[in-house]
Amino acid sequence: MTVLAQLLAAMTSGAVDIVDLSAPLSERTPVIQLPPPFANTKRFSRTVVSHYDDRGPAWAWYDLELGEHVGTHFDAPIHWISGREGLDVSQVPLRSLIAPAVVIDKSAECAENPDFLLEIAHIEEWEQRHGRLPEGSWLLFRTGWSARGDDEQAFFNADAQGPHTPGVSVECARWLAEEAPIVGIGVETVGTDAGLAARFDPPFPVHHYLLGAGKYGITQLRNLDQLPPTGSILVVAPLPIVGGTGSPARVLALVPRGEEARP
Repeated sequence: MTVLAQLLAAMTSGAVDIVDLSAPLSERTPVIQLPPPFANTKRFSRTVVSHYDDRGPAWAWYDLELGEHVGTHFDAPIHWISGREGLDVSQVPLRSLIAPAVVIDKSAECAENPDFLLEIAHIEEWEQRHGRLPEGSWLLFRTGWSARGDDEQAFFNADAQGPHTPGVSVECARWLAEEAPIVGIGVETVGTDAGLAARFDPPFPVHHYLLGAGKYGITQLRNLDQLPPTGSILVVAPLPIVGGTGSPARVLALVPRGEEARP
């Protein structure tokens, strides 16, 4: 059997499962809200073109309006000023969009502290159990935050200080950008940075360091609890928008099951 035939056989038998990591995209999808004087992106909306009526008796279709960074979406380097000379969405190498995935699970810690920050020491502890981060891999940060994804108020978790959502420390963001062999980071929150990251130095360090290093981000993931710490393959499918700073994306994981799975 060819390699692809083996993969198809494994998927047919259930030895390899397909897990959808994308959040449903609709008018209810939570969208990041920046404080004045900053401009905000459009929410998802649709307008009927025709719906089996006089405008089109045998077909239905819609015009969509939404921002590049709405719902489960991909961040390209040019999204941030530190990466402004980097790649747009249409230029991202395909090998970065289909790549190994590892999951670091800090959902218990985030349940106790919504401002929890991932540190270099947490990744080093993970590596002691599971081995070094694979070359060219995606680091998926499981926080349990996706459980709030259908409740915008709980998802943003904001008070007078601002949103309280987990993220990555400044030191860890710089290390992931400069030292770790990953192509990008995936998170369950509305953005790749912590809710209070506007106060960090530099502000929004995941955006600043990773996009500045030519790496990528994925946000608003779900079902990370269905992935093992290692052994999965991530499939990221953003729209190839020329000049695009980002794109809504369908994100899937190929996950080994049963005897094929590895701890």
